[in-house]
Amino acid sequence: MEKGRIAVPSIAEGGLDGQRSGHFGHCDVFTMVDVENGSIKNVTTVANQSHVQGGCMVPVNLLASHQVTALIVGGIGMRPLMGFRQAGIEVYYDAERPEIRPVVEDLISNKLPQISNDQVCGGGGGSGI
Repeated sequence: MEKGRIAVPSIAEGGLDGQRSGHFGHCDVFTMVDVENGSIKNVTTVANQSHVQGGCMVPVNLLASHQVTALIVGGIGMRPLMGFRQAGIEVYYDAERPEIRPVVEDLISNKLPQISNDQVCGGGGGSGI
Protein backbone atom coordinates (compact mmCIF):
# COMPACT_ATOMS: atom_id res chain seq x y z
CA MET A 1 0.00 0.00 0.00
CA GLU A 2 1.55 3.22 -1.15
CA LYS A 3 -1.01 5.74 0.09
CA GLY A 4 -4.26 5.73 2.07
CA ARG A 5 -5.81 5.44 5.51
CA ILE A 6 -5.90 2.06 7.25
CA ALA A 7 -8.36 1.34 10.06
CA VAL A 8 -7.87 -1.42 12.62
CA PRO A 9 -10.57 -2.37 15.18
CA SER A 10 -8.82 -1.94 18.53
CA ILE A 11 -9.12 -2.70 22.23
CA ALA A 12 -9.02 0.04 24.89
CA GLU A 13 -7.18 3.16 23.67
CA GLY A 14 -5.80 1.51 20.52
CA GLY A 15 -2.81 3.06 18.79
CA LEU A 16 -0.03 1.53 16.75
CA ASP A 17 1.34 -0.40 19.74
CA GLY A 18 -2.13 -1.52 20.86
CA GLN A 19 -4.08 -4.73 20.45
CA ARG A 20 -6.65 -5.54 17.81
CA SER A 21 -10.22 -6.27 18.78
CA GLY A 22 -11.55 -9.72 17.94
CA HIS A 23 -15.07 -8.34 17.62
CA PHE A 24 -15.03 -5.87 14.74
CA GLY A 25 -18.34 -4.06 15.19
CA HIS A 26 -18.05 -3.77 18.96
CA CYS A 27 -14.42 -2.65 19.27
CA ASP A 28 -13.59 0.22 21.63
CA VAL A 29 -11.85 2.39 19.04
CA PHE A 30 -10.55 2.22 15.50
CA THR A 31 -6.84 2.90 15.12
CA MET A 32 -6.33 4.95 11.95
CA VAL A 33 -2.96 4.84 10.21
CA ASP A 34 -2.19 7.30 7.41
CA VAL A 35 0.24 5.95 4.82
CA GLU A 36 2.17 8.09 2.34
CA ASN A 37 4.85 6.80 -0.01
CA GLY A 38 4.65 3.39 1.67
CA SER A 39 5.46 4.80 5.13
CA ILE A 40 3.41 5.46 8.25
CA LYS A 41 2.89 9.23 8.52
CA ASN A 42 0.24 9.67 11.22
CA VAL A 43 -1.67 7.56 13.74
CA THR A 44 -4.96 8.59 15.35
CA THR A 45 -7.91 6.85 16.95
CA VAL A 46 -11.64 7.37 16.71
CA ALA A 47 -14.16 5.97 19.18
CA ASN A 48 -16.50 3.35 17.79
CA GLN A 49 -20.16 4.29 17.88
CA SER A 50 -22.52 1.94 19.66
CA HIS A 51 -24.99 -0.03 17.63
CA VAL A 52 -27.56 -2.64 18.37
CA GLN A 53 -27.82 -6.08 16.81
CA GLY A 54 -28.29 -5.64 13.08
CA GLY A 55 -26.81 -2.14 13.05
CA CYS A 56 -23.83 -3.29 11.00
CA MET A 57 -23.72 -0.14 8.86
CA VAL A 58 -22.84 2.11 11.82
CA PRO A 59 -19.09 1.31 11.70
CA VAL A 60 -19.17 1.29 7.89
CA ASN A 61 -20.54 4.84 7.83
CA LEU A 62 -18.17 5.94 10.60
CA LEU A 63 -15.06 4.74 8.76
CA ALA A 64 -16.28 6.05 5.41
CA SER A 65 -16.77 9.49 6.99
CA HIS A 66 -13.11 9.39 8.10
CA GLN A 67 -11.89 8.65 4.53
CA VAL A 68 -10.65 5.15 5.39
CA THR A 69 -9.45 3.25 2.31
CA ALA A 70 -8.52 -0.09 3.93
CA LEU A 71 -9.65 -2.08 6.97
CA ILE A 72 -7.82 -4.99 8.61
CA VAL A 73 -10.01 -7.54 10.40
CA GLY A 74 -9.73 -10.96 11.98
CA GLY A 75 -13.37 -11.56 11.15
CA ILE A 76 -16.39 -9.73 9.77
CA GLY A 77 -19.97 -10.53 8.81
CA MET A 78 -21.25 -10.50 5.24
CA ARG A 79 -23.51 -7.48 5.72
CA PRO A 80 -20.80 -5.06 6.89
CA LEU A 81 -18.35 -6.54 4.36
CA MET A 82 -20.77 -5.70 1.56
CA GLY A 83 -21.22 -2.23 3.05
CA PHE A 84 -17.47 -1.61 3.07
CA ARG A 85 -17.20 -2.79 -0.51
CA GLN A 86 -20.01 -0.41 -1.53
CA ALA A 87 -18.22 2.42 0.30
CA GLY A 88 -14.99 1.65 -1.60
CA ILE A 89 -13.13 0.45 1.50
CA GLU A 90 -10.98 -2.64 0.89
CA VAL A 91 -11.15 -5.23 3.69
CA TYR A 92 -8.04 -7.28 4.47
CA TYR A 93 -7.81 -10.40 6.58
CA ASP A 94 -5.42 -11.44 9.33
CA ALA A 95 -6.63 -13.64 12.18
CA GLU A 96 -3.19 -14.66 13.43
CA ARG A 97 -1.68 -11.74 15.30
CA PRO A 98 -3.46 -9.54 17.84
CA GLU A 99 -0.93 -6.69 17.60
CA ILE A 100 -1.73 -3.68 15.45
CA ARG A 101 1.72 -2.62 14.24
CA PRO A 102 2.74 -5.91 12.53
CA VAL A 103 -0.51 -6.27 10.59
CA VAL A 104 -0.34 -2.64 9.45
CA GLU A 105 3.24 -3.20 8.30
CA ASP A 106 2.13 -6.37 6.49
CA LEU A 107 -0.59 -4.47 4.66
CA ILE A 108 1.82 -1.71 3.66
CA SER A 109 4.14 -4.46 2.32
CA ASN A 110 1.22 -6.02 0.39
CA LYS A 111 1.40 -9.23 2.46
CA LEU A 112 -2.25 -9.38 3.58
CA PRO A 113 -5.01 -10.88 1.43
CA GLN A 114 -8.35 -9.23 0.89
CA ILE A 115 -11.02 -11.13 2.77
CA SER A 116 -13.09 -13.47 0.64
CA ASN A 117 -16.80 -14.22 0.93
CA ASP A 118 -16.09 -17.68 2.33
CA GLN A 119 -14.16 -16.18 5.27
CA VAL A 120 -17.03 -14.12 6.69
CA CYS A 121 -18.57 -14.80 10.09
CA GLY A 122 -22.18 -15.71 10.72
CA GLY A 123 -24.47 -13.16 12.37
CA GLY A 124 -25.22 -12.97 16.05
CA GLY A 125 -23.33 -12.53 19.28
CA GLY A 126 -19.66 -13.41 19.39
CA SER A 127 -19.41 -13.71 15.64
CA GLY A 128 -16.64 -11.21 15.09
CA ILE A 129 -18.77 -8.62 13.35
